Amino acid sequence: MAGREDPERRAGETAAGRAVPERGRAGGDLQDFAVQLRRMNGEINRLVHGFAGDHGLHATDVQALAAILDAEEPMTPSRLRQHLGLTSGAVSACVDRLERAGHIRRVRESADRRVVHLQYAADARSAARTYFRPLAQATQAAREGFTEDELATVLRFLAAMNEEMGRLRP
Repeated sequence: MAGREDPERRAGETAAGRAVPERGRAGGDLQDFAVQLRRMNGEINRLVHGFAGDHGLHATDVQALAAILDAEEPMTPSRLRQHLGLTSGAVSACVDRLERAGHIRRVRESADRRVVHLQYAADARSAARTYFRPLAQATQAAREGFTEDELATVLRFLAAMNEEMGRLRP
């Protein structure tokens, strides 16, 4: 397996030996990025749909779970509606499905009993970790082909992409 400082690894090749397209510039052109981002999105969607199917959920439900898990502040149904771009009714149905399936809990932690926080259930978190462990292992394997500086650049790029995409509205 190719390590961070593997001199045998050729430029334009991943640690797994797959070619990375390089067109006009060393960093690739916009088309190269579009192809790779679509491909990664497709692979992640394949995994998400598998998890959803295995747990009797919709793909949107899995997106909701990820939003709840990754939220920097307590997630509420209103914030979840904004994040997913769904109607109130669709979010209510989603939250109901997730709660019935044991993936989340509705918690009223505030003095205002009308405020509902959505929390990821501990047992569900364990099931998700088990299911998505191969994704974590693939991520680690891919990381091994890059230096720390390169990984910092990749993380910076992904954060910037997420920020830019977060500004987009249909």
